[in-house]
Amino acid sequence: MAGFGGDETAPFFGFLGAAAALVFSCMGAAYGTAKSGVGVASMGVMRPELVMKSIVPVVMAGVLGIYGLIIAVIISTGINPKAKSYYLFDGYAHLSSGLACGLAGLSAGMAIGIVGDAGVRANAQQPKLFVGMILILIFAEALALYGLIVGIILSSRAGQSRAE
Repeated sequence: MAGFGGDETAPFFGFLGAAAALVFSCMGAAYGTAKSGVGVASMGVMRPELVMKSIVPVVMAGVLGIYGLIIAVIISTGINPKAKSYYLFDGYAHLSSGLACGLAGLSAGMAIGIVGDAGVRANAQQPKLFVGMILILIFAEALALYGLIVGIILSSRAGQSRAE
């Protein structure tokens, strides 16, 4: 292959990292949306006036997919082995970046879904629980944000394997 710089298998790991970030984050977002959406629908039968107030967990779960999209775009724009040499170190950095963000998003989505489901149902019976539910959801969302931050840091390490 003429004009290719670096290791020929390295882009595989980089693209795998981009895919992992998007897929796992979207799985977390989908689970969180579905699980908390079921709670909103169930609660809305008895207390329809609280439905709009109870959409918060669904929105917070949807944001998780955006975190994965950000990392996937950062990774994919960093893979251009014809313009700049791309080594295994770079591929592994991008893979770990995608996995950090994606798996953090998946776990945060599971937490948001479970807390959102139980929280909106409990809020229908006792309105004083709303602030507590929101705080728990914020801490669950922070887990995904930690993954995004670590993913950005790891992604920025790609390209530093060799001085060129």
